[in-house]
Amino acid sequence: MAKAVHSMIRVLDEARSVAFYSKAFGLSVAQRLDFDDFTLVYLRNDEADFEVELTINKGRTEPYALGDGYGHLAIVVDDLDGEHTRFAEAGFAPRKIVEFNRDGGLFARFFFVEDPDGYKIEVLQRHGRFR
Repeated sequence: MAKAVHSMIRVLDEARSVAFYSKAFGLSVAQRLDFDDFTLVYLRNDEADFEVELTINKGRTEPYALGDGYGHLAIVVDDLDGEHTRFAEAGFAPRKIVEFNRDGGLFARFFFVEDPDGYKIEVLQRHGRFR
């Protein structure tokens, strides 16, 4: 049996990224491991065991090329409208809320936001398969 435990993203500025994920999603540092050439920071909250692993390569000054595949993290929330307002007020520039319907009913309601390094994060209303 397999279990997803984390997703890794490379970031330039540890403090900026930790602050974003804390303020946006309530994630806090579960563990920080410093090595000669890089640092790993594991972020989580009490809602799930799944973690976001930030990798900070020491000496890196250029932004990472994220490509055009539109890969993203997804996070569910209980109050999508409230979170959208909160993100906007925090200056996170969330995109508009989108509704996907399928077979005559709501499949998903969500918006996207980007972290300080340009990674896309889908914020979904807790509903149906997204729990």
